[in-house]
Amino acid sequence: MEFQNIVVDKKEGIATLTLNRPPLNIIDCDMLVELNTALEQLAKDDEVKVLLLRGSGNKAFSAGVEVKDHIGEKMPKMMKEFGRVFHLLRGLGKPSIAVVNGVALGGGCELVAGCDMAIASEKAQLGQPEIKLGGLAPAAAPLFPRIMGEKKAFELLVMGENVSAREAERIGLVNKVVPEEELDQTAEEFARKFLGKSTLSVRLVRDALYDCAETPSLEASLEKGVEHGIKSWQTEDGQEGLQSYLDKRKPEWKNR
Repeated sequence: MEFQNIVVDKKEGIATLTLNRPPLNIIDCDMLVELNTALEQLAKDDEVKVLLLRGSGNKAFSAGVEVKDHIGEKMPKMMKEFGRVFHLLRGLGKPSIAVVNGVALGGGCELVAGCDMAIASEKAQLGQPEIKLGGLAPAAAPLFPRIMGEKKAFELLVMGENVSAREAERIGLVNKVVPEEELDQTAEEFARKFLGKSTLSVRLVRDALYDCAETPSLEASLEKGVEHGIKSWQTEDGQEGLQSYLDKRKPEWKNR
């Protein structure tokens, strides 16, 4: 399918989805519809092992959602499409990595939070300025406390101030910060680390992590961890990994 506001490129198991409205890659309702369609397609594509999500150019990952789409009749549709992005990212079944090549503000920052991992350039700035316009960030409100704790989440959402890439790394919003000229190479290196692993095992670990994290009680979460552990070791790949270790050879993954 041809898209007008995003670009999807697939190569050697890595899908790169680029928000393509330079220079700031402002997200409007049309882009959200395309983004959701692309995520649905990528979830079903067994050849894709990992997703890189980035913005076009080097000025912005995304400076947020179009302000005009928050006004009048457009707002409810935009909010529903925006919320759906995060359900699809969570249900993708494969790792997603945000590549933050510039500012990530508002909805752009929330997309970073919605990905499994994030790599940012040293020049990146991240923030949620919605409070300055009298509103709130609908995805950051549930995601930020899980990532950085309630107090830091409160600060970012209520103060509305940007943080540097290094501060974003410190609080857990970003995994790694690199010089701008090394960003693309580092992102690809991160993505390629998944290619040599069992696709099934990666998915099961990902599922277990989020399932346990979203279980309120520690006791119940530990029980779920055991259930997920039993399930993973009972797969063909789980047994193959153990046997290959004992045989001192490389595993041959079957992804089942």
